[in-house]
Amino acid sequence: MSQSSLLFIFIDSFIINNIVLMVFLGICPFLGVSGKLDTAARMGAAVIFVLLVSSSIT
Repeated sequence: MSQSSLLFIFIDSFIINNIVLMVFLGICPFLGVSGKLDTAARMGAAVIFVLLVSSSIT
């Protein structure tokens, strides 16, 4: 295997298809700001926006 294909596999598995990172991004707002409804709704909307944009890019 060439170095470029190994680098592509690393980037693909570590950044793009990282299930742990995706779960962490989904649960972090729930744990961090679920004290107030207003703050939790804003953080939830921000997370949904970021996940939609990042999934459309990849």
